[in-house]
Amino acid sequence: MAYSAPRGTVDILSDQSGKWQQLEQLLRTICANYNVKEMRTPIFEHTELFTRAVGDTTDVVTKEMYSFEDKKGRSITLRPEGTAGIARSYVEHKLYSLPEKLQKYYYMGPMFRYERPQNGRQRQFHQFGVEMLGLESPYTDVEAMVLAVTVVEALGLKDIKLHINSLGDDESRDAYRDALKQHFQPVLNELCYDCNQRFEKNPLRILDCKVDRDHPTMKTAPKTIDYLSESAKAHFDKVCSLLDDLEIDYVVDTNLVRGLDYYSHTVFEVISDDPKLGAGATVGAGGRYNTLISELGGPVVPGVGFAFGMERLMIAMGDEMVEEDGLDVYIMPLGNEAKDLSMQIITMLRANGFTCDMDQCDRGLKGQFKSADRFHAHFSMIIGEDEVQKEVVNMKCNHSKEQTIVPLENIVEFIEKHYEGGHHHE
Repeated sequence: MAYSAPRGTVDILSDQSGKWQQLEQLLRTICANYNVKEMRTPIFEHTELFTRAVGDTTDVVTKEMYSFEDKKGRSITLRPEGTAGIARSYVEHKLYSLPEKLQKYYYMGPMFRYERPQNGRQRQFHQFGVEMLGLESPYTDVEAMVLAVTVVEALGLKDIKLHINSLGDDESRDAYRDALKQHFQPVLNELCYDCNQRFEKNPLRILDCKVDRDHPTMKTAPKTIDYLSESAKAHFDKVCSLLDDLEIDYVVDTNLVRGLDYYSHTVFEVISDDPKLGAGATVGAGGRYNTLISELGGPVVPGVGFAFGMERLMIAMGDEMVEEDGLDVYIMPLGNEAKDLSMQIITMLRANGFTCDMDQCDRGLKGQFKSADRFHAHFSMIIGEDEVQKEVVNMKCNHSKEQTIVPLENIVEFIEKHYEGGHHHE
């Protein structure tokens, strides 16, 4: 039987993994600039965590989760998103009692959703996200948004716009829910089964419906922004004025409601019209959630965060950022004695921090030079019978084409001096 990867999963082969590492390093560097620390949570959690945190009426929970029973009959789910795990860990380890009230975390890694695979969207996909826990402050909202925009700009995407909206506090949401129910009640029999289910539990989710999105009542539905309480309006006005001060291009998008149940106050999406992704592509999204921590058994701790699909970021990155570093040295032995000596030299060079490889296929020089080219090696080190007897090596710089005979004990010093002289990757 010929085996293949399950539908909706892809192998990241070695010629692609360098690009992934480059993206990961960029994200880590930006997070370090913002004093955001990494947190790594398990890839699977108790199913109840996601039904509680993400919401049992969401598409993620009702249709897309990979859930199974373990050997003790407990329901376990492969994580479909990252926020719930961070929130669970925050409560479990009582991180709310740390002296710094504002805790900032990032995560990156595989997530799992059972949905139709398409370009940039797989069943096992990778997500990068940031969570800032501890303060209900418009300043924290804006810091999260600026971080999200910084990531997208660092990848070189053009035509970026921040779309923002406010769902308000509990008082605002209750008023808005009532207005939505009054709006959709007369046409319920024209809406799909899912919308009817959501009508009682979470009418906001009706606005996200893919089936009924062209129904005339969708266009005329009330806007969250018209139902904000005084304090919620003040919070949102401050967010807008801070973005104005920072000269960040944004648009208030009253259709933006975000799919997960835990959001309140500010919600946002980073949209790009860059041709690499197609017009109006959502690159990343997030918002404020003030009840999630208490829902999971912790104290009342507000939070704000966002997530990016990393496959999307890889498409955004294109090929221009990828630059093959190449090996420092590729060693070319000719004959068995030379191979024995090469093994000692390569081990010594690696211990000194150099990247290197050697030919183990007993090929002639022509074939070995081709490998040196493929590996973008800075030096080719040629060792034949003559070199073994004289205890030297023949170092060829593949940029300048110069060859130098170097005694064994001077190899490290020779390479270091060469690099210090600015000859690297000319």
